[in-house]
Amino acid sequence: MNSMAAAIRPQLRIRPVNLDTGRENVVVISRRSQALRAEVFRGFSRVELRCNSKILLATLILTDDGLVGIDELGLAEPAFRRFGEPAGSLVTVTPAASPESLDAVRAKIHGAVLSDADIGAIIGDIANYRYSDMEIAAFLIGSASFMSSDELLALSQAMAQAGTRLNWTRPIVVDKHCIGGIPGNRTSMVVVPIVAAHGLTIPKTSSRAITSPAGTADTMEVLARVDLGADEMKQVVSACDGCLIWGGHVNLSPADDILISVERALSLDTREQMVASIMSKKIAAGSTHLLIDLPVGPAAKLTTGVAAMRLRKLFEFVGDRFGIAVEVIMTDGRQPIGHGIGPVLEAQDVMAVLANDPAAPADLREKSLRLAAHLLEYDPKLRGGSGYARARDLLESGAALKRMQMIIDAQGPSSSRTDLGKLTADIKAQRTGVVVSIDCLRLNRLARSAGAPIDKGAGIRVFKKIGERVEQGEPLYRIHACDTPEFDLAIAAANASTGYVVGHGAREAGA
Repeated sequence: MNSMAAAIRPQLRIRPVNLDTGRENVVVISRRSQALRAEVFRGFSRVELRCNSKILLATLILTDDGLVGIDELGLAEPAFRRFGEPAGSLVTVTPAASPESLDAVRAKIHGAVLSDADIGAIIGDIANYRYSDMEIAAFLIGSASFMSSDELLALSQAMAQAGTRLNWTRPIVVDKHCIGGIPGNRTSMVVVPIVAAHGLTIPKTSSRAITSPAGTADTMEVLARVDLGADEMKQVVSACDGCLIWGGHVNLSPADDILISVERALSLDTREQMVASIMSKKIAAGSTHLLIDLPVGPAAKLTTGVAAMRLRKLFEFVGDRFGIAVEVIMTDGRQPIGHGIGPVLEAQDVMAVLANDPAAPADLREKSLRLAAHLLEYDPKLRGGSGYARARDLLESGAALKRMQMIIDAQGPSSSRTDLGKLTADIKAQRTGVVVSIDCLRLNRLARSAGAPIDKGAGIRVFKKIGERVEQGEPLYRIHACDTPEFDLAIAAANASTGYVVGHGAREAGA
């Protein structure tokens, strides 16, 4: 009976259609389709595709414009790629029930504490693209209201297990991570070649920007290819002792990249989700020693030392449970680091520091050396307290620059557009005085308004930092954009609020 029912299920021939639907699987049928009557799918937003042993859940869209024939099923580009069947293959299509794990999401929204199995099922369904963006958002918002310590551990574990797990034959595998929020804070791209030049293993996988104008992966992509697979990554690390790549392509904690893409739209970045995101990738990457940078400042993600201490304890708690030696340091998050904000401008800063250029940003250089020193002192052969001197020697001798060039060559050339935005405007001080404060969040938003990180050449070049004197009419920073709409938007936003406070003392305001 079941075999007869299966035999008479209507089938359609699949074909790719030129629709970029992001992460979501979307399929298209003609409203005149004789095989799939629209009324059959009334009340169902999703369908299940079957071909041989392959199954794909997708959102169904009806069309009247001839995009697909009456005997065809159009698969948007992400769905066609994930399904992996050639065009013309016959598939059966049936209404799809919602994933069972959504019951746990509904329970979480109502304040329930979820079990390890519940969280594992949710992450498994997210990693396999069974959730819509709306359903993912429901899970994130439900979790943002409250997450227990056991749920945090379960989330970290489930996310780490959902993708690739890397194992290294070396006893010490170091890594560093900054929680972000500080414009231009591209220390990883200086730290990795210093540490690798010393001989420690540092396979750095990074995320793309969530709410900032650039992540490490976005900036490194200006210099080299970052979308390496796991085998390619291992080859680079074997040759260079380090790498700087995008973690999403290695499939480390793939659910995290999906969650991040929804968090970006919601501007959501809670402590527990942040810790699970970072630690799941470090667990999956095989790190044994991890340095966490927590910038603290009025407009940083962490505004007080108390908030930083609470986050520090969460990182240490998860690290202890998964056997990773975690060291957490608090750094100055009151203002941007370096001269540039945005991928191309930040890459210029990084290479200037590595080349020992006298015009290189001193704050980026100094912070990178201090972070590298912490990692180098995990080497048992290095005497305690000598990490900074060793890091400085590797930088000043040119060894770090040489190692960076090795990493760039091993990862291969970038295919991204890497020219600096030609549309520019200087945002000037409205009064003479001293820079009292800089709103990091405001500058991040202005750089994103200008087009970063999608346009790698967009962003902001900073001219003035806290404590520096500025004359009325003197530029505070320069906006770079690649296209007119973003350029106009960024200028209008900067004119409304520069993000700078200029005065004669800490209590005076006005730019």
